[in-house]
Amino acid sequence: MKESEIQTIKQRFGIIGNSQLLNQAINVAAQVAPTDMSVLITGESGSGKESFSKIIHSLSKRKHGQFIAINCGAIPEGTIDSELFGHEKGSFTGAHEARKGYFEVTDGGTIFLDEIGEMPMSTQARLLRVLENGEFIKVGSSKTQKTNVRVLAATNVNLITAVENNKFREDLYYRLNTVPIYVPALRERGADVELLFRKFAYDFGEQYHVDPIKLTDGAKESLMRFRFPGNIRQLKNLAEQISVLEMNRTLDEETLKKYLPQNTSNLPALLDKKAQGGNSNDGFTERDILYKILFDMKQDMNDLKKLVLQNAGDSSDRAEIMKEHKKLFSNMELKDEQFAEFSEDPINSPVILSQDDYQDFDADKVEDIAHETEQDDSLSIEKKEKELIIRALRKNRNKRKYAAQDLGISERTLYRKIKHYELED
Repeated sequence: MKESEIQTIKQRFGIIGNSQLLNQAINVAAQVAPTDMSVLITGESGSGKESFSKIIHSLSKRKHGQFIAINCGAIPEGTIDSELFGHEKGSFTGAHEARKGYFEVTDGGTIFLDEIGEMPMSTQARLLRVLENGEFIKVGSSKTQKTNVRVLAATNVNLITAVENNKFREDLYYRLNTVPIYVPALRERGADVELLFRKFAYDFGEQYHVDPIKLTDGAKESLMRFRFPGNIRQLKNLAEQISVLEMNRTLDEETLKKYLPQNTSNLPALLDKKAQGGNSNDGFTERDILYKILFDMKQDMNDLKKLVLQNAGDSSDRAEIMKEHKKLFSNMELKDEQFAEFSEDPINSPVILSQDDYQDFDADKVEDIAHETEQDDSLSIEKKEKELIIRALRKNRNKRKYAAQDLGISERTLYRKIKHYELED
């Protein structure tokens, strides 16, 4: 699809942003819209998944039919079958009259099932029959009815993990996932964060009859670094809060920080760059945490080495120690004058590293670095990682969603690691 066509779709549906991941998602939605294929839209909560369901419906041949968006997680398990497929009079207590369900009402149109991962297993079986045969049966009835409805689904959880845990039907997953669309998280969209903030600030300025909020360069950088676990919804609430409460209409970095939640974990610069580049669909992975642990451990070891050499005495003693432990001090070819840099404060002084240490961490080096670290100080990476997970779970009272956010990993990854370290009890 041409870039001009994508821009037209953005203007029509009020989508702000120019990130590559966003444009790719819009392109897929526009291409699949004219068909009747099922679409599974994935992405974090608040990232704008419902907008893509509206794009697909509006560009399809069903655009003149009815469109209904349903949050499966908001409907009680005991009534969801009745809501979706209808019921007959007297089929259950309180059913004083027959009722049409959404699949009957939207015949010829489109149904958007948000939070599909929250749908009960019994309802999933009924939905599968609709997708495969276009048939459904009302609650309390034995009569099969036909419907011609296109189903679009969305979820912010990993359905593959749900399938593995027997919480989601595998056949339904593959039937829904005919065409997958990934909606990127806000932190993966780079400069779109500032564009969206400006748009929200202008809108709220008009709404509350005040001048729109503006950000200094420092405030913009701070806004870009923030992870926004609540995505666009959180950014919009932030813009509204500042627009109403802040008297000074130009915000600097320090003022903006007062409005940003402080319980978000601090991430290393390496991860910040990856987040802004948008190279990961699941947020930060366990490998990213491993990089941070290894880097911190390596820096600590260099501090300890310098402290040992500092307390060794004269240059001949230091030379003897480095000779006896050549492998340990192989990356610290220090001259006497270099000790002056940390003679007064060996721990807080700059770390003197070899040229190899300045290279970026990559996947091929992880094993070598872990082996070297283990030889240096016999510390267990798994033990450190386990401790981090335990601390995050305790801090968030065993709520895995918030613990995963604090750790900077996906909930799926945290669940797998909890099982690996046998922390389920």
